[in-house]
Amino acid sequence: MTQPAQAIELDGKDLPAHCPNKSTPIWSSHPRVSLDFDAHGHAKCPYCGTAYALKDGAHAHSH
Repeated sequence: MTQPAQAIELDGKDLPAHCPNKSTPIWSSHPRVSLDFDAHGHAKCPYCGTAYALKDGAHAHSH
């Protein structure tokens, strides 16, 4: 599966991930939500639709 276009790439140090992220302008903000990555390392914010992807070699671990 290919990576979504214009996805914000995250590394292991960025986990656990949430949206909005630190680069989101305050005027464009929404309530903070945790991101759940699929088996391919992709996630999408349910509020704004921002796509996120884990960089090659990064893994999202469940608790």
